Amino acid sequence: MSKNSSFAEIADVISSHNSFVILSHIRPDGDAIGSTIAIGHALEQMGKTVYYINEDGVPDNLKFLPGSEKVTLPPAEPLDVQIAIAVDCATKPRLGDNALNAASKAKTWINIDHHVSNPKYGDYNHIDSISPATGQILYNLITDQELPFSELTRDSIYVAVSTDTGSFQYSNTTAATYKMAADLVERGVNVGEINALTYDSNPYRRIELLRSLLNTLELSESKKVADWQLLNTVKLEYKLKPEDSEDLIDLIRGIEGVLVAAFFEELPDGKIRVSLRAKDDSMDCSEVAGIFKGGGHKRAAGIRMDGPIAEARTKVLAAVNEAIGC
Repeated sequence: MSKNSSFAEIADVISSHNSFVILSHIRPDGDAIGSTIAIGHALEQMGKTVYYINEDGVPDNLKFLPGSEKVTLPPAEPLDVQIAIAVDCATKPRLGDNALNAASKAKTWINIDHHVSNPKYGDYNHIDSISPATGQILYNLITDQELPFSELTRDSIYVAVSTDTGSFQYSNTTAATYKMAADLVERGVNVGEINALTYDSNPYRRIELLRSLLNTLELSESKKVADWQLLNTVKLEYKLKPEDSEDLIDLIRGIEGVLVAAFFEELPDGKIRVSLRAKDDSMDCSEVAGIFKGGGHKRAAGIRMDGPIAEARTKVLAAVNEAIGC
């Protein structure tokens, strides 16, 4: 695998070009949207022309974020840009077909990410699998190269890192993460307000979803694996949006004695979306996901596979139980 491009090399590419498109993965989370806004606004402050796009747009739960209105659905025609910057996206196809078409005129790709499974698909790549969030990598890039650091960039980085570390609770949170957070507070981030908007503003349908998921909850015979299922019929009944299920899996990972949690979701195209979360290092989620052509991190990974959901569940749980020796 080729070595990472340095921050200086990436900054040189940025400084020598004028037009950019920033994009991230389908079904974006806080790190994806926060990272998109953070680097995009830094470039705008440098006088660059910047387009912010996402295959699925900004989820409702992140529309409070200043600058989120800049992120739009991909246009039908390719954008006239020189550089495409992919952030927080493990593989190029996960950017989405429409987003890839919109960015197809870009002659150079910059790939900035923290997923260990990232194959370095850019012309310039900076992949740091030790970093808890892509937002923290961008913080390091922006401060190291003294790029503009606006209030939009500040708040977006905070949300990006906070959401990918479970509000600075997960084991991937490092001393550098806390130092970064302290610097963001010194720069004026309103921790109380932004945390309330991030974590304490759930639509009622999300609570209805939780009730439904709990009715499907199952524990393995060993009590070390917990899983639940989301069917299309439930999505239609409660008029759910993709972001409504975000992070709910952490509730069952928190069950005493459970080492691994799995979330199985039916998708409209007949595929099954699988999320895996490990409580400790007893299982590498990315390795299990890789069996089914998925990927991610050691303690958090995802899969898209053929249905029906019962078959997908049987196959994945068999691999999980084998991985933990049960």
